[in-house]
Amino acid sequence: MPARGPRRAYARAVLRIIDARTGEPVEAAPARRGLTRVEAHASGFDASGLRVLLVADLLVRALELGGTPVWALLTGDREQAELRAAAAALGIRPFEDSRDLGAALGEAQVVHVVKQDGAAADGVRIAVAPVDAEAAVTLAAGDDAAALRLALLARRREVPLRLDADALDDARRTVARWRRAVAAWAMRPSRPIPEEVRGRLRGAWEDDLDVPGVLRVLEWVETRPDLADGARFETYAYADRLLGLDLTRDLGSMP
Repeated sequence: MPARGPRRAYARAVLRIIDARTGEPVEAAPARRGLTRVEAHASGFDASGLRVLLVADLLVRALELGGTPVWALLTGDREQAELRAAAAALGIRPFEDSRDLGAALGEAQVVHVVKQDGAAADGVRIAVAPVDAEAAVTLAAGDDAAALRLALLARRREVPLRLDADALDDARRTVARWRRAVAAWAMRPSRPIPEEVRGRLRGAWEDDLDVPGVLRVLEWVETRPDLADGARFETYAYADRLLGLDLTRDLGSMP
């Protein structure tokens, strides 16, 4: 597969994550100019491996939103084709499979995303807790994939996650409700995201990728009575650049 090169964004912000080696917060973006390599270490095709890939994807998205160029890699020696196919179904950005281009592109930081008991030789390490998944839970396309993505986002990455039919049903209902709401809000006059709301969103994901905190902000925005629908739409569209739930999919479907 030909190299695609790093992805770039433009507004620099400070994203801090907890380095699992030291327990201390560090900046995910390099202190000097250059790209960040995000390396996902998935040892096999299971729910825990998918959670590792999803956390790596969230980190890539957050870095891009902060203006940091990113080089994302997938490592491992088992079930790589299955992992890549499942990642695509979950809306995870494509991973490269070679480290060789990083140095040529000015790599300045390495962040490894690993299972909680995993190890990495160099760079910052993000540990991801395991997923206890029912045998009946399988990855499907379409809405089920979005529901699985949301269900895997429902807990902070360092907290073990139980994935069962009830969790998926709840996530499926939430995705459907938010998509309907976004489609309805899109029909109202556009309004800017209030600075308070933007600050809460950025404050959550820049604080050690607190994605459940982002979800709580969206729940607050959904029911806040003094917020214009156009501002709700812009907020959800903006947050979805991190969440990757395709919340604007149903635009134009409202009667």
